[in-house]
Amino acid sequence: MDRLDAMRLFTRVVDRRSFTEAANDLEIPRSTATQVVRQLEERLGVRLLQRTTRTVRPTLDGEAYYRRCMAILDDVEDAEGAFRGAVPKGMLRVEVQGTIARHFLMPGLPDFFARYPGIELAMSESDRWVDVVREGVDCVLRYGALPDSDLVARQVAALPRITVGAPAYLERHGTPKTIADLLHHRAVGLRSITTGVVTPFEFVGDGEVTHVEVPTPFTCTGTETFLDGVLLGLGLAQMPLFHIGRDLEAGRLVQVLPDKQVPPGPVAVLYPRNRQLSPRVRLFIDWIVQRFAVEGRDEASVPPRA
Repeated sequence: MDRLDAMRLFTRVVDRRSFTEAANDLEIPRSTATQVVRQLEERLGVRLLQRTTRTVRPTLDGEAYYRRCMAILDDVEDAEGAFRGAVPKGMLRVEVQGTIARHFLMPGLPDFFARYPGIELAMSESDRWVDVVREGVDCVLRYGALPDSDLVARQVAALPRITVGAPAYLERHGTPKTIADLLHHRAVGLRSITTGVVTPFEFVGDGEVTHVEVPTPFTCTGTETFLDGVLLGLGLAQMPLFHIGRDLEAGRLVQVLPDKQVPPGPVAVLYPRNRQLSPRVRLFIDWIVQRFAVEGRDEASVPPRA
């Protein structure tokens, strides 16, 4: 068995958590599968799999080798498919923020899979900064300001934001009429899981962005908790319109300072600079751009409540 076939076998064992199931899938004897993995471990000089009576799990070295194998096998498949003119297929691993995924990506997935039935999509949700190479992620979709990195960042959207508060908060603390009034109010803060920084209030005027540090007694890292805090009247916040459209329509939130423009929130897709994008990653990124264009038009039609 050559090295590529050995990699295919090893990745199948990891996926199936079983030598027997992997051997059955590849129609080879179980003893052959066991021998091939043992030879891999001897050649690499590390233990790849932790074997028990019930299951097989990768060691830390095994997880790292698994990700490298998957990347190599994907590249081989993409290279051969490009010459055959084949429709892209295979595993696509993406990392997204949950709110962005639910609003912009999930509604379009039925059509995506209908167009590309050979693609398997493994979507992870988090706000943390991902090591795409070490973790075997093909691309990352992020909302908001990005830290410096070696990744390519392609902006795919700029989402409208407004300043809002719950009616209960405004009844207790009053409604700010000017930006200076915010210094006598309180805010709910969204804190970056990566940097620990709380996003300040921002306003655009005369072509410049002004930052305002509003007192922020409550901060959190999750976007849904962030929204809950505002709905509960814990403070004011600046939020993307797509996330609060229904709350505005229902009167659970009210726009404040409607005459003060808030800069839009950027959305970017990130991928490794030194990696040739596979056909399925390219088409997925193009599809993301289309999704934001479609959903962005719908979002723009949600009227803010003054």
